[in-house]
Amino acid sequence: MSLKSDPLDGADERPNFKTAAVLAYEAQASRRRLVLRVLQVLFGVAMIGFWQVASGTLVDPFFISSPADVIETLRRWVIDGTLATHLWITLYATFSGFGIGALVGFTLGFLFGRWDAIATIFDPYVTALYCLPKIALAPLFIMWFGIGIESKIAMSAVIVFFLVFLNTFGGVRDVSQIYINAVRIMGANEWQLLRVVILPSAAAWVLTGLKVSVPYALIGAVVGEFMSSNRGIGFLIAQASGIYDTAAVFAGLVVLAIAGASISAVLKRVETHVLRWRG
Repeated sequence: MSLKSDPLDGADERPNFKTAAVLAYEAQASRRRLVLRVLQVLFGVAMIGFWQVASGTLVDPFFISSPADVIETLRRWVIDGTLATHLWITLYATFSGFGIGALVGFTLGFLFGRWDAIATIFDPYVTALYCLPKIALAPLFIMWFGIGIESKIAMSAVIVFFLVFLNTFGGVRDVSQIYINAVRIMGANEWQLLRVVILPSAAAWVLTGLKVSVPYALIGAVVGEFMSSNRGIGFLIAQASGIYDTAAVFAGLVVLAIAGASISAVLKRVETHVLRWRG
């Protein structure tokens, strides 16, 4: 008995030849990205150099310190373990608050987006709470949770909640009713509707809310540490400002800036991976 080969066998194994125009475009795009990275680095070096030169010549070092003093402070913090200890406390409060706020915000945002009755009932109350300056809640959290890390987590979670809630609510409401009706006509149940239509359509909104809320989660944790704490980067900055140690203040700010930028970069990569289907 002879076996006939399927003409489609191996169709997916054919080499993918790129035209010269495509290769030239990719090479040009790669060079452009390299140039932009180099310019980024040069701009940062120029700013640090200007800061070093301006310190003591244009501005009193008491007000702006200098990169050399900031680096020395960071080196001392690394050696004696101060940086690792306090940065861990701040990041723990940040991620804990981010996780709690994102989970609650996504859940309620989805419910409000899917059921108009719930949104109508609670909309004025959510709006009123959203309009409150979040920093005004810090004393209340201290009264409720004490001066420990719990109050910092609560502060961070509240800020993240509203950002994720509003983006999730907007994303769910933005799903086209045409797609929902089409899937329902094909016999999809609520779970299939959620998995196939609503979540993919709202994913961009949700991820944007998560990405935007990370720096604010860090801000919430640091604000809580400013208000009352004996640990964390915010505590180090507050302590340094109390004794007029400008170098330590800038060192703390540099640590927070690097931590926030690193977390945002990771989330940006996650967003790109999850939404790769958009091309």
